[in-house]
Amino acid sequence: MPATPHLIGLDVGSTTVKAVAIDPATGAAVWSGYERHETRQLEKALEFLQRLEADLHVDREPCRIFVTGSGGQALAPLVGGAFVQEVTALSVAVERLHPDVHAVIELGGQDAKIIVFQDDPVSGHRKKIPSMNDKCAGGTGAVIDKINAKLRIPPDRLGDQGFAGIRRHPVAGKCGVFAETDINSLQKAGVPPDELMASLFEAIVLQNLTVLARGHTLRPAVLLLGGPNTFIRGLREAWQHHIPKLWAERGVAVPPGRTPEELIYAPDHAQYFSAIGAVIFGRDEDDETVGRYRGTAALERYLAVGRREARRASGTRGLSASPGELAAFRDRFAPKPFVPAVFRAGDVVQGLVGLDGGSTSTKAALLSPDGDVLCTAYQLSQGNPIRDTIEIVGRLRGQVEAQGARLDVLGVCTTGYAKDVLRDVLRADAAIVETVAHTESAVKYYGRPDVIVDVGGQDIKIIVLRDGRVKDFRLNTQCSAGNGYFLQATAEAFGVPLDEYAGRAFSAHSMPVFGYGCAVFLQTDIVNFQRQGWTANEILAGLAAVLPKNVFLYVAKMPHLSRLGTRFVLQGGTQRNLAVVKAEVDFIEAAFEGSGERPEIVVHEHCAESGAIGAAVEAQRLWRLGRKTTFIGLDAVAGIRYRTTRSEETRCHFCRNACLRTFIDIGEAEAEAAPAPEAQVPAAFRSAVPKAAGERRLIVATCEKGAAEDPDRLRAIRATLDAARRANPNLVDEAARSVWKMRSPAIVADPVPARAWTRAARARAEARRRRPQLRIGLPR
Repeated sequence: MPATPHLIGLDVGSTTVKAVAIDPATGAAVWSGYERHETRQLEKALEFLQRLEADLHVDREPCRIFVTGSGGQALAPLVGGAFVQEVTALSVAVERLHPDVHAVIELGGQDAKIIVFQDDPVSGHRKKIPSMNDKCAGGTGAVIDKINAKLRIPPDRLGDQGFAGIRRHPVAGKCGVFAETDINSLQKAGVPPDELMASLFEAIVLQNLTVLARGHTLRPAVLLLGGPNTFIRGLREAWQHHIPKLWAERGVAVPPGRTPEELIYAPDHAQYFSAIGAVIFGRDEDDETVGRYRGTAALERYLAVGRREARRASGTRGLSASPGELAAFRDRFAPKPFVPAVFRAGDVVQGLVGLDGGSTSTKAALLSPDGDVLCTAYQLSQGNPIRDTIEIVGRLRGQVEAQGARLDVLGVCTTGYAKDVLRDVLRADAAIVETVAHTESAVKYYGRPDVIVDVGGQDIKIIVLRDGRVKDFRLNTQCSAGNGYFLQATAEAFGVPLDEYAGRAFSAHSMPVFGYGCAVFLQTDIVNFQRQGWTANEILAGLAAVLPKNVFLYVAKMPHLSRLGTRFVLQGGTQRNLAVVKAEVDFIEAAFEGSGERPEIVVHEHCAESGAIGAAVEAQRLWRLGRKTTFIGLDAVAGIRYRTTRSEETRCHFCRNACLRTFIDIGEAEAEAAPAPEAQVPAAFRSAVPKAAGERRLIVATCEKGAAEDPDRLRAIRATLDAARRANPNLVDEAARSVWKMRSPAIVADPVPARAWTRAARARAEARRRRPQLRIGLPR
């Protein structure tokens, strides 16, 4: 049988395209390519095939092509290729190239697979037990990509990111959204990026070993495949750290003299194994006409015409029905430019400062004593709330001093994720929860709204009011679907700046229809829509359209909006995106159809800074009550120097949980009162982290006990908490305890005289004595 020139394997994955060309005579790879497709699967595949044709002249030879991967089934018939299921392709490659391997772990962009090979003693054949994620992209390369976009680690540094010897922290691995939330909280606590990424590697490894292994033991040797395992050293080290622990627990015999690095490894060309396996599987086909390459003409036609027709049936019109409707919407909701106050040189500007340390941005507002907004500042978070706050306060101060005036701060209040840390660092007068801050801001500007819709970076809050008082509220606690950060991350993945999101979305005349729900599922839908040819602008429009469904139906579970009231205030940083506002307005108005009422919808004129304004309103209230501010001062903020420590030396020992804490040591001009001498502090409670003279220590802990450094401080904290509980009893807890108390109610019946009681008792006894007795006898 004549040899067939060039066997081509093409792996079209969720984030990358891989291709190899094999010389069937020698079995050697003569061409290979691996590139991210940046959501353009078919276009990148076409580019690879065109390069193959140019480099190897395959258009002149009877080549065969075998396609695998999540996008391979749609591509294969367009080029004459044969589709090979990816688990099959991977298994064939491993069995042929590494017959001594007993388990395979492959991590892709959105796929994770574990294949266990077991020898059948009866038949002598090898049994394959595959397991693959099917409903969630948690524990895959997509999670690493998304979190690294937040940590901003350069690609070369990420590839060399280690695991061994780096301190790790608890991070949820069962869902990419939960992992991101944990990473965000740790980052706010000052944990450095290398520890965050090592913690993520550990979460991914433990998640896959727990869930995808399905209880099977991954006996040596174990092969690590896929792009993340190939290119990220720390991920390989995480597998090499945790799999041997399972071997020790389950009594698995390890070949003597072999190290974990030798038994758990990524082979050469690990990223190409699925493409190679597709070739091996297809080459064994007896029919040489299977997979005969037909060139790229049909693929080019599909990209030019056919795909547009196919997607038309599954989409809908864009965010606006006509240019006139869009123009009317912009006239109604386009934000009015804010003009900061003008000061004269030499003026002393008195003001109240509100700071909102959010999940993805930091905001500040300066209010006059009369409550007017003098100036605001907004910036995306750089990962450290203290550094962000130093910069944002400097920007606020600069707007006043640039005009030759001087700022005199009368009070400071904080809110947001980092409210407690910022309160302690700045010695602010108060720290209030975001629900209160956003309510204060909306009431200040719009009187008595019925519903406040706050969509932030990772938080979604629906606050329902009656007569200016909070009646009900809903807050996302387990999922960040429908939040601003997801839209921001998706836009960045498309290379679209955040301030261009709305313009790009409005330019789409049609858009795909997303199913509302978990952000991970939305990410999967994005890949599917990209495969169908939907452009980035159309996908961004579709995501904006699904956001109100996630907010009101998925998170808040409030389908009957007309029952909540008619005045809706939209605020939060995400409301700066007019595409999101358009979708929300359409959704709310549609909910009122048939009710006989029309909703009044307004966008807060300071929607991004609304939380900071609400905090400033609280600072104003305290100042009017005569509270003298404890704020450290603007010069002291500019000169803040701090160190962050989180290690075994900061672990709390005041209860059995022994949680890790974060110490933030802040340098100040004057030293605090001297701490208790070490000799007076029991050894078990001494902190091994030294504190320099003049430094003030803040402790970020999971409970109030952890905020203490010594037993005396712990007792003081307990006494304060006990006093607060006595002064503000929890009525729900009191009722819960009271309902189970033993009751001994007083007897309220009229007392019976003793003589009457005796006569009655004697009469009853006499009656019983005279009663005839029933006798049962046996027959004689």
